[in-house]
Amino acid sequence: MVKPPSKRKKATSAASDNSKATASSAEDTFDPENPATATITVTAAEVEELTEDEQSDRLHLERKVERAVFEAGKALMELRDRRLYRSTHSTFEEYCKDRFGFQRRHPYRLIEASAVFDNLMKMCPNGTQTESESDDGEMCPNGTQILPTSERQVRPITKLEPEQQWEVWQRAVQEAGGKVPSARVVGDVLQRIMERTKVPNTYQIGEVCQILAKDNPELRGKGGCWGIVSAVNEFSCTVRMWDGEYTVGLQHLKSFNYLPAECEQMQSLCDRLSWVYSGALEESVQKFLEMLGKLNRPYLTTLEEKVLSVLESEIIV
Repeated sequence: MVKPPSKRKKATSAASDNSKATASSAEDTFDPENPATATITVTAAEVEELTEDEQSDRLHLERKVERAVFEAGKALMELRDRRLYRSTHSTFEEYCKDRFGFQRRHPYRLIEASAVFDNLMKMCPNGTQTESESDDGEMCPNGTQILPTSERQVRPITKLEPEQQWEVWQRAVQEAGGKVPSARVVGDVLQRIMERTKVPNTYQIGEVCQILAKDNPELRGKGGCWGIVSAVNEFSCTVRMWDGEYTVGLQHLKSFNYLPAECEQMQSLCDRLSWVYSGALEESVQKFLEMLGKLNRPYLTTLEEKVLSVLESEIIV
């Protein structure tokens, strides 16, 4: 005799079927024949907002990060000005290289950048969307000031007056969409402002500059070379190199910011190279002289000096 199925099993089965039907109605929203009708339900995660104290702490810590590299510049300036390196090193450059691993120009760039950073911090006018931290820790009340975070970002504006630095930086921030602008953006803004407002050419006769040949076919082959400023024009400089003089736009020049004594050394080297250099020289000799024309330091090594002296003696003979 066959027993009838259990009512309990039927109830369980029915409940299971209802559960599957419910799940199906909630999940099976994709029609293979009409994919465009598919819907996906996404549950939004709730983001916890910062409290006023946390927001204040965040701004304070961000300022510390922004200031770090520029605080280094201030410290280096004091070390240099007070000659606190004199007990172990004869020059500031040697001290920075041995103690911090800095190349010859890097500490000077950090010093210059720290001055720009301080100027930007002080140029926090009332009624603008800026926020900077003063010496007593108070903030300017309106918005958030975007400050530089690296030395390279402000390198193009180190020679400008504080007001001009502020103008260039603020416009560069706008072009970067309210974020920290790159050095290229800052340089582009500076060039446009100079062309429109005729900002004075700040280069000086005798200053040593590096040629930036990018996007200028007339300077092809001169990228990275150094030269001596022999004339200061409105938007360009005449630069004397070992093989002649060139007129170069300000956007294609970068100062080495050498000290006066270093500029004199480079002028002497330029004279020596100009006297020796000739298209009639052997190719290997020409390459050597051209290599000296791309030095990024204001001195020759002992071996370089010996080789150049030999070439000079050969020319005399």
